[in-house]
Amino acid sequence: MANLKGDDIHLSRQDGQDDSQEPFLPPPASTPSEKQNGTTLIALVILFYFAISLSVVFLNKIIMSGSDFPYALFVTWYQLVVALVLLLVWAHLGKSYAMFSIIPPFEFNTTIAKRVAPLTFVYVMMLALNNLCLKYVEVTFYQVARSLSINFTILFTYLILGKTTSAPALIACGIVFLGFAIGSYGEINFSWAGVFYGVGSSAFVALYGIYVQKTLPAVDNNQWKLLHYNTTLAILFLFPLVLVSGELSDMLANSMDVMYRVNFWVLMTITGITGFGINIAMFLQVKYTSALTNTICGTAKACVQTILAAMIFQNPISSLNGLGIILALFGSGYYGWVRYQERIAK
Repeated sequence: MANLKGDDIHLSRQDGQDDSQEPFLPPPASTPSEKQNGTTLIALVILFYFAISLSVVFLNKIIMSGSDFPYALFVTWYQLVVALVLLLVWAHLGKSYAMFSIIPPFEFNTTIAKRVAPLTFVYVMMLALNNLCLKYVEVTFYQVARSLSINFTILFTYLILGKTTSAPALIACGIVFLGFAIGSYGEINFSWAGVFYGVGSSAFVALYGIYVQKTLPAVDNNQWKLLHYNTTLAILFLFPLVLVSGELSDMLANSMDVMYRVNFWVLMTITGITGFGINIAMFLQVKYTSALTNTICGTAKACVQTILAAMIFQNPISSLNGLGIILALFGSGYYGWVRYQERIAK
């Protein structure tokens, strides 16, 4: 996760790994040494991060491919509503209980909201394209389809901010792109739509990091205050897309039987809770572990996600597809290691 410094652009994940559902905002600015925390606490924090991060991917895939409810935009919108409710409840509890005090009371100032709006547009596109990608691709290919975020981060960093990247980082990006190309060519259940949405999501992940850096001063550099505005505005921005896309009318015409099921809404709500939980999990991971641990966890989680997906969904993996997955994961991990070494060298 991010250390909020001017030279660190990709604020949602500094290690180059993409989380199954991107957090609503970057984590705290300071990272203490792991030596200050017990091994048991660190293990629990990492386990919580793994459980939450993996749950989001698998639950979203189940909803959109296994329940006759292929409405990715509405699913995203509903999960944002759940997140906002949790924010309000959490902030209210923070007034009475210290353990909930990390999130300040809810606020919404229209002047600040206008400054946050460009970030929210990028955020909405990132989330929507992410879920659309997951709708069309197998979970085993999901990590590859969205692996180009670090490539876009380097590209946008140069085009928008005029900053260059080291040769080792460029080599890592080349490995990632090679893995993406080979993995796409070897994917048995290949989907052009899934690849398109995955690449688009990767691009908006990179833009999100840049816009977060530019937007934080508008909320006094308070990442949780930014969460209030970003979530509220995202709900307002995304609902018209649900209408224009025809999802709402299609839902009412063809999926009323699904929407009358209590189990469906329970699953949708749980997925929304886990999506919000990523913010807490990554906040805790940054607070109680180190940047190196975050890098290792990101790579390990991606590997576990791919293996579990193959076991749970029984997705066929060709030899080329497997090679592409390995290259994409290796390149992402190597990029994270390079960035970590560059930060500690400063």
